[in-house]
Amino acid sequence: MKPFAMLAALSLALPATAPAQVQRAADYLSRMDADGDGAVSLPEYLDWMGYAFDRMDRDRDGVLSAAEQPGGKGKPITREAHRARLAERFRKQDANRDGRLDARELAAPPR
Repeated sequence: MKPFAMLAALSLALPATAPAQVQRAADYLSRMDADGDGAVSLPEYLDWMGYAFDRMDRDRDGVLSAAEQPGGKGKPITREAHRARLAERFRKQDANRDGRLDARELAAPPR
């Protein structure tokens, strides 16, 4: 599994470590939408999805070493690279290209 896919799957599969457990797209929207405007901006998305990286980065050096990744394998992943991949995922989910994700876009399968 690619490092980004692994981190994305981990961020969705670990409800015990997630900022809040959610069940539906509307739940994700309400949890991720920090400013309450009804949509998720890129900074809100990065903050929400970045928690898995921060939890795994045990030495807090901004890099996930192989030992910090699930299975103890993989190339090192920097926080910047992780955030860049998340930003690309956000752009792909933003179907109407308005720079925000609504509940429909959040619920859509990844493109």
